[in-house]
Amino acid sequence: MGVYLDHAATTPLRPEARESWIRATESLGNASSIHGAGQAARRLLEDSRERLAAVLGCDPIEVVLTSGGTESVNLAVKGLWWARRPESDAVVLPDGEHHATLDAVDWLVAHEAAAVRPVALDALGRIPTDTFAAALDGGALATALVANNEVGTLNDAVGLSSAAAAAGVPLHLDAVSAFGHVPVEFASWRGDAGGPAGLAALSVSAHKIGGPVGVGALVVSRHAALTPMLHGGGQQRGLRPGTQDVAGASAFATAAEMAVAELVAEGQRLTALRDRLVAGILSSVPDSELLGHPSARLPGNAHVLFPGATGETLLFLLDQADVAVSTGSACQAGVPEPSHVVLALGRTDAEARQVLRFTLGRTSTDADVERVLAVLPAAVERARASAAR
Repeated sequence: MGVYLDHAATTPLRPEARESWIRATESLGNASSIHGAGQAARRLLEDSRERLAAVLGCDPIEVVLTSGGTESVNLAVKGLWWARRPESDAVVLPDGEHHATLDAVDWLVAHEAAAVRPVALDALGRIPTDTFAAALDGGALATALVANNEVGTLNDAVGLSSAAAAAGVPLHLDAVSAFGHVPVEFASWRGDAGGPAGLAALSVSAHKIGGPVGVGALVVSRHAALTPMLHGGGQQRGLRPGTQDVAGASAFATAAEMAVAELVAEGQRLTALRDRLVAGILSSVPDSELLGHPSARLPGNAHVLFPGATGETLLFLLDQADVAVSTGSACQAGVPEPSHVVLALGRTDAEARQVLRFTLGRTSTDADVERVLAVLPAAVERARASAAR
């Protein structure tokens, strides 16, 4: 197997999560049925929900299981919009958000006459708390990343939540990239905010932490007003009705518990590996540049600008050398356009096309870093030669 440094796109399924899924599939029963088999499935489902709540820092009733991060984000953004105060029509939207959020807000603009209040990022990819707070007045809702999915910069989740609570605006935090890599604590981030204001919802996904693809969750505060996108049953407070995926929930809970248990030690290991990778890149390609915050970033993330080398060409050349990396979010992979996140850092259109994202995970090793450093300089040289033609 080659070198896989695209763990932010998806990371290998944990064997323990696979076993949890298999065991759960061997139990017959719909968790909404009242017979014995159905109630056995319900017990497994609710046990999984409780386990997820414990690692997310929320109450079990607040965990709404979904099909993944994109659905969770859409349910949060659209659900908060539809439940807004009638006089409110603005969505507070930082630059550089994930496309799941950007596209959901674009839909609200096109179909619901929503207005957008943008919040500019600083040069390191952070959402300035004071600028964010200034945009909140009278807003319908706000949304923000806990960690930028491309450049890896961490935001002040507590500060953003406090600002939203003070302004009386419900806030959705996208924690898909952060969960399992940095502490996520819904209740403590929400603080003592009363009513629906402040942190109202938080989205996470299973396959980013070693769980199965097609499983996610949205934490919805018991105080939040949120209108469902789907109808057809009363499951999960009516917020996401339909037959629930018991096996997926069980596997997600297992992966989440393991990721959180390993968080400190694995974070230290990945930070050391990442720093070796970055130092090696900057040494072997002297005009390259690490983007994002130098230290307040996800432990496995290295987002690098290679002047004069198109990211798509670099990706192809590294893939030929059996090294898998990314030019940005996997949801936009294959689309030859400049990174909107890099543009949000104040960089040029050309620079936004000259980046690669290296993301390490629990299977990454010293040998992986050495292999990347061995093949990267020649790939950069070839990419620059190709661009100069």
